[in-house]
Amino acid sequence: MYQIRTYNAISVKGLERFPRDRYEIASELPHPDAFMLRSQKLHEVEFPDTLKAIGRAGAGVNNIPLARATEAGIVVFNAPGANANAVKELVLAGMLLGARDVYQGMKYVDTLAPQEGLDPLLEKEKKRFAGTELSGKTLGVVGLGNIGSLVANMGLALGMNVVGYDPAISVEAAWRLSSQVQKMDNLSSLFTRCDYISLHLPALDATRGLVNDALLGCLREGAVLLNFARGEIVDEASLLRALEGEKLRRYVSDFPANATLGHPKVLQMPHIGASTQEAEENCAVMVADQLIDFLENGNIRNSVNFPHIALARTTPVRLTITNRNVPKVLGRITAIIADHEINIVDMLNKSRDDLAYNIIDLAAMPGEDSLNALNAIEEVINVRVIA
Repeated sequence: MYQIRTYNAISVKGLERFPRDRYEIASELPHPDAFMLRSQKLHEVEFPDTLKAIGRAGAGVNNIPLARATEAGIVVFNAPGANANAVKELVLAGMLLGARDVYQGMKYVDTLAPQEGLDPLLEKEKKRFAGTELSGKTLGVVGLGNIGSLVANMGLALGMNVVGYDPAISVEAAWRLSSQVQKMDNLSSLFTRCDYISLHLPALDATRGLVNDALLGCLREGAVLLNFARGEIVDEASLLRALEGEKLRRYVSDFPANATLGHPKVLQMPHIGASTQEAEENCAVMVADQLIDFLENGNIRNSVNFPHIALARTTPVRLTITNRNVPKVLGRITAIIADHEINIVDMLNKSRDDLAYNIIDLAAMPGEDSLNALNAIEEVINVRVIA
């Protein structure tokens, strides 16, 4: 019986993916095989010796101590793309709010008391909330992954000119992207020519503070900057300076900051990009399926710290081994298996950075002496038998 310890409120549709005859699911389990969570911070949480995997029902994993998990041989899964449509639709709302003064107009209407002559009054005051249309404007999308590619295609559907920048775009993302999206060679060029700029980058050392004085200085007058990626990507001090000028007309963000609370040019949402029923269900279902396939077959899909690896089962006995990615380890592993007269029917080895992972289908169940010999290899992090 596998144990899944849950944190946060996980969608019932995701939890229902686990067969109850093989899985126990609760928030207080002493010996969990896996954690399943949303935004729960794990940096101060002790990992039980039984823990094999962590499933994050979302895309970002900054709430998980990846280095500590990797060192312990714990696979961390996420759900890339499962909430992409939800974020895309909120970006559309942000663009419309940036183009039309809807928010201030609604606030104004809320101040009115019932009165005679309401229609003439609104007709007189509506010019205060005039805006512009999106059609014909230029949208720049920074980061063309699961969400960015949807945003770019959406901009085209709205009649916008769309340019994009992503130096590390994947082949899969490139296939999703319309050929009408013009690729930019650098960020400065993109910032120079766009009326709207939407950020869709992960928070990494290379991207923190990426949008700074230099880039914001390239903005064309009246530009709108949208940040539905991560707050840290935009340098706060640079943003405040840009808001004081005429170039940056509005900043729309899903990541409120103290420094911009109440700022007349800033619209901030309470981190609701993925907060739709559909997105939460999609993320939970994707992560549940990945955890089941890993725990029952050793396959790894959508991990942020382990290689992508999947092998169809050819025998009832499967061995998975995680080891440090150094020369000759695989040879020592197969030699030990051969020395104990166990036939290898099929196997697959993949590596990612300093880590290697092996799936080995065996003709017979390995004995305790075989497993002890494998665990005794200095570079081996963990050994698991799935039968």
